[in-house]
Amino acid sequence: MSPRPLNVVQICDHLGWTGSRMHGVKRLFAWMIPRFDSDRFNVSLISLRRRDESEDNLERFGIDVTYLDRGKFDPRTLPALLRVLDEKQADILHMHGYGATTFGRLAAAWRRTPTLLHEHANLTSTPWFQQVADELLLPFTDLAIAVSRSTAEFVINARRVPADRTRVVYLGAPVDEFGRAWSDAEIRAARAALGVPEGVFAVGTVTRLMPSKGNQFLIEAIPKVLAVEPKIRFYIVGEGELREMLEAQARTLGVADRVTFLGFMRDVSSAYAALDLVVFPSLWEGTPLTAFEALAMGRPIVATDCDGLLDILTPDGDARVVPRRDAEALAEAIIGLRRDPATRERLSRQARETGAAYDIGVFVRKMERLYEVMHEVSRKTHREGVSKADLSFLSRPIDPLRSR
Repeated sequence: MSPRPLNVVQICDHLGWTGSRMHGVKRLFAWMIPRFDSDRFNVSLISLRRRDESEDNLERFGIDVTYLDRGKFDPRTLPALLRVLDEKQADILHMHGYGATTFGRLAAAWRRTPTLLHEHANLTSTPWFQQVADELLLPFTDLAIAVSRSTAEFVINARRVPADRTRVVYLGAPVDEFGRAWSDAEIRAARAALGVPEGVFAVGTVTRLMPSKGNQFLIEAIPKVLAVEPKIRFYIVGEGELREMLEAQARTLGVADRVTFLGFMRDVSSAYAALDLVVFPSLWEGTPLTAFEALAMGRPIVATDCDGLLDILTPDGDARVVPRRDAEALAEAIIGLRRDPATRERLSRQARETGAAYDIGVFVRKMERLYEVMHEVSRKTHREGVSKADLSFLSRPIDPLRSR
C-alpha cells in the first residue's frame, strides 16, 4: 500500500464533439470516477482534445478534467501530456482510445509509469499507423483489459497485445440508480412523459443511432408486429447520425405514426420504466452500457445474438435472444412476449438478478485492486510482473460495498 493516495490518471481521446451529450465512455467516467475511494485514490482525467462545452460535461460531477486541446496527430500532444502527468504526479495511467494509448504509453516510457490499456471497441482491424504504434509500444504496456471476449480477441489479434497480458473485465451500471423500485405512480408519470397512450404496450430501445446498433432491423420489424398486434407502439431514445435515415424508413413502411423518435434523454431510467419491453437489435458490440441499465431496471429484453450481448445475457434466462439482421425474428419475439406476460415477468426477475451482479461499483473495486498491484509490481519487475500476478479477482465478483 502507498503511504499516500495513488494518483491515477485516466486518459481518453475526446469526450464527444461540440454540443454532444452524455454517452459511451463519457457516461462510464461519470459513473466510475466519483466512486473510487478518495482516501486511497486521486483519480483525474485528461482529454487529448478540446474542452467539452456541452451542458452534460463531467465537471458537474466534480471530476477533475484537463483538456490538452490538441489535434489527432499533433506532436505537441506528448510534451503537453508529460507536463500534466508530472503536475499530477501520476502513479498509474489508465488509457482509453487509440490516441490515448499511443501518447500515454510514449509518456509512460519516459516516466516508467505503469500502464493499463482499456479497449471498448469490437472491430476487426486497426489503421496501419496504429498497428505500427501498437507494435512499438508493446514493451510499455503492463496490461490490457477488454469489455468482452470478442473485444479481447480484437486486442490480441489487431492491437498486438499478447493473450497473457489481456484480461476481460466487464463493466456495469449503477445499481443504486437503476435498480431501485418504481412505484405505480412513478411508472404512470414516466409513460405520460414518453407520450404512451393508456392501454398501449410500449416497446422501445435506448441506443445510439449508428450502424452497429442495428436499429433499421427494428424499424423493419414494426409493420410485421402491427399486422397482428395493432395496439403496440414503439419508442426510440437516443441520437446519432442515422436518425434521418431511420425516420425516412419508418415513413416508407407506413409506420411513422406508430414509432416515436425521442432523441436525447438525460434520465434514461424513466424511459426504461415506461417501456413494457426493451429491444437491442445490435449487429456488433463491445458490451453496451444500455444493456447493463436495462438489466438493473429489471426490464424484459429482446436482444440479438451479437457477441458483446451474449457475454452478459442468458438466452431465455434473462432475455429472449434472436439472430442478428433478422427483422422477422425480432417481430416474432416481440409478438410472443406481448402475448406471454408470465414469461415477461420471469425474464424481468432474472434480468434484475443479472443486473445486480454487474454493478459499476464492482468494476471500480476491481480497478482499485488492480491499480495497487500495478503500483507494487510494475517498476520493480520492469513491467513483467503485472500480467504474472494473481489477477483472478478481475474475473470473479467483488462486493462493491466492501471496504479494505
